Amino acid sequence: MASHIVGYPRMGPKRELKFALESFWDGKTSAEDLQKVAADLRSSIWKQMADAGIKHIPSNTFSYYDHVLDTTALLGAVPPRYGWNGGEIGFDTYFSMARGNASVPAMEMTKWFDTNYHFIVPELGPDVNFSYASHKAVEEYKEAKALGVDTIPVLVGPVSYLLLSKPAKGVEKSFSLLSLLGKIIPIYKEVISELKAAGASWIQFDEPTLVMDLDSHKLQAFTDAYSHLESTLSGLNVLIETYFADVPAEAFKTLTSLKGVTAYGFDLVRGTKTLDLIKGEFPKGKYLFAGLVDGRNIWANDLSASLSTLQTLEGIVGKDKLVVSTSCSLLHTAVDLVNETKLDQEIKSWLAFAAQKIVEVNALAKALAGHKDEAFFSANAAAQASRKSSPRVTNEAVQKAAAALKGSDHRRATNVSARLDAQQKKLNLPILPTTTIGSFPQTIELRRVRREYKAKKISEEEYVKAIKEEISNVVKLQEELDIDVLVHGEPERNDMVEYFGEQLSGFAFTVNGWVQSYGSRCVKPPIIYGDVSRPNPMTVFWSSAAQSMTARPMKGMLTGPVTILNWSFVRNDQPRFETTYQIALAIKDEVEDLEKAGINVIQIDEAALREGLPLRKSEQAFYLDWAVHSFRITNCGVQDTTQVFFHFSVFFNCKHLFSRFFLITSIF
Repeated sequence: MASHIVGYPRMGPKRELKFALESFWDGKTSAEDLQKVAADLRSSIWKQMADAGIKHIPSNTFSYYDHVLDTTALLGAVPPRYGWNGGEIGFDTYFSMARGNASVPAMEMTKWFDTNYHFIVPELGPDVNFSYASHKAVEEYKEAKALGVDTIPVLVGPVSYLLLSKPAKGVEKSFSLLSLLGKIIPIYKEVISELKAAGASWIQFDEPTLVMDLDSHKLQAFTDAYSHLESTLSGLNVLIETYFADVPAEAFKTLTSLKGVTAYGFDLVRGTKTLDLIKGEFPKGKYLFAGLVDGRNIWANDLSASLSTLQTLEGIVGKDKLVVSTSCSLLHTAVDLVNETKLDQEIKSWLAFAAQKIVEVNALAKALAGHKDEAFFSANAAAQASRKSSPRVTNEAVQKAAAALKGSDHRRATNVSARLDAQQKKLNLPILPTTTIGSFPQTIELRRVRREYKAKKISEEEYVKAIKEEISNVVKLQEELDIDVLVHGEPERNDMVEYFGEQLSGFAFTVNGWVQSYGSRCVKPPIIYGDVSRPNPMTVFWSSAAQSMTARPMKGMLTGPVTILNWSFVRNDQPRFETTYQIALAIKDEVEDLEKAGINVIQIDEAALREGLPLRKSEQAFYLDWAVHSFRITNCGVQDTTQVFFHFSVFFNCKHLFSRFFLITSIF
């Protein structure tokens, strides 16, 4: 029985690539130094998978910045402003596209579907002269082969690449990006031919846009693309990989009818309805890559349940055509649990990072082939049982409080006009009052103070004094600038989610659980493992201290429940909305304590509200209902004189969401 990994994290277990990139960008190290770090990381990843028994190991999933940008480089689709004159694209042009340079800005960056990863958006138009300008895919395949590892080269599929692009500056927004398909297919043919010549027997095309709501014109583009590639693909096993959601019925029909394709990969963690399509009509003689190990979360797989699903699938597609896989690239998980030496041992037993997921994939494949590792499965079953029964997971009082929310509307009692009048009498603000978002620059000195306090190198008294001095400076600066509603600058906070998570029950934190957000930027998401509550006030002390330094209104600053949810690794043993309601109740307690402490203006940040929006339109209304409800819960109990701000991201650009935004503003 075969096993497969869709993709793997690039940064390294201790962010080795991050530090190598930043050293290179700062001019402290050479291109050769950077390439050496990258080569070492790639070889260790390939060896790790080979040693674990993975049969289908991916190559070309490593990237110095972003895999979509790598595809732009492959196609030579460099915007003219970067002054590229042809030839193989080097670091100067590549990183200029990613980060900009002294004279030109970077290309746009946006979210990769509904994940917290960002990709560089291709800028295309009718005048782009495509050319084969990066041989990275072939070079990495050869590199792995020289190390004794035969890999599956991975390419972003041609249709998804175009659908994820945008018209370049000066090109009509109505320009059909799919009209460029005929221009990029010849480049794909060149790459495929070189990979075949190098000895590749498999090739993987990632076509994740197949899970979106696509019209017939866009679905036809897949048929056209792979029809044109069919002759070049002859002699190769061709895998089309999808992920992040169910594949709609029409897209499933299109996908399984593509010419020259021998295998299909599906996310069976988030795309559970796809199972019904597979059971109903899966083409005979084709491979099914079953993504049953979650590539987007850090919980250990329920091996027994996954094995049962695999046995059902085996009866449909046949033992020799079933491959155990991850639901998507492991890019979205932390790298290796081994590095978490300070994590609570019981919680640690419930987790699996990328390195552990590789082992899970192979264990499932072996079990399906009749070579079940009984000890491994028993340990997994014990961990699953521990998680279900642990008293640290369940808090009955929290469960009851959250359950009671479902039938309530949670709007403020009076209408907006009455509240505005009351707030104006209380605050006496001008017609167009000024304020700032909240956080001021985190200086090196501030970071040093927090670090030393955490390490117990300075006393609590010394820490409080240093933070209050910084707040005082921020307050004086805003008064000099004649700002109407002040902020305290948040000098005590490390991260807008982590800061709150550290003070809430039901959260755990890692030391090296880093995940790439974009380029060299990594985040360390909290782990929500249990019911969430607020044991003590979280921000009241600092906000009150700041208010005592000025006669002007001081704004309380909180992170909203949906953003805390979307920027964390969330428990998967209950619906996400239930966890969000619990967080909302905790934030509600904080809002009301701020009000009692004399804070009459409170801002609740929901920067990640847009990020949780489901990919399929049919699922978006339900998400928006409970997300907006969660926000309302946080502030429904305050007095009319308390003014509530809602701050959201500039990426918040969906018409459906804006309709909700106006509802939210009506409760301020």
